[in-house]
Amino acid sequence: MVSLRPLTSLPVVGVVADGRTYRHLLYLLIAVLSAFVYSGLATFALAFGLVFSVVLVGIGVLIVAVIGSRLVAGLERRLANRLLGTDLAAPDDLPAAADDGAASATATVRAYLAAASTWRGLGFLSLKFWVALLVFAPVLVLANALPLVVAPARYPFAQRFGEVNGDPVVWTVDAAPEAALAAAVGVAGVLVGLHLTNLIAGGARLMAVALLGVEGGAAAGGEADAVTVDREVADRGGRDNRGAGAAVDRGEAD
Repeated sequence: MVSLRPLTSLPVVGVVADGRTYRHLLYLLIAVLSAFVYSGLATFALAFGLVFSVVLVGIGVLIVAVIGSRLVAGLERRLANRLLGTDLAAPDDLPAAADDGAASATATVRAYLAAASTWRGLGFLSLKFWVALLVFAPVLVLANALPLVVAPARYPFAQRFGEVNGDPVVWTVDAAPEAALAAAVGVAGVLVGLHLTNLIAGGARLMAVALLGVEGGAAAGGEADAVTVDREVADRGGRDNRGAGAAVDRGEAD
């Protein structure tokens, strides 16, 4: 009896056929753009707030920035659910004053500032900048490896890898054996880049679960709110079960 394994389950090379890898790569590319936007807005809010804090206007700007981070954290939660395979629910830890339309503006602001999810979301946005810095590693590896993969079809050519002490690092490929070697190096580089992508995205997913998910829901009687479900694990388990069932059916037919 022969059981065909899905390409995604193959060690090392299965990452190329796994659609999650490319969703992770898209998430990280978006993270680079969003992190620099967040950094610019945070720098402006902090600088403006500190300079004008003596006239209370700056304090208001800082408060608006902190509360506004909840909206951005909500966007990050939906992005993680879509691209990182999480299933995070919106936090429900706001005091009643925040949902009471008759409450004063001061009570509403205090309620938002007292919510732990406000500060967890702000912490996630702060850490996003460091995730963006790590993204440059797989991007650079992939950018240098992909041209080498197609070396047999485009040689002779010269691949530049940057500079060392002001001197360019160039690999000139002008023969078939050298092109084959370049292609092998390129394939290895692509695999390394994709595995780095999944590794960094896995760290970002752990951050999202820890800082953007719901905590303490079980104490309020909301078991569904207390548990964060990783759809990727559930989907992978379902595929394995279906594959095992198909193998059993083929064995019975034989």
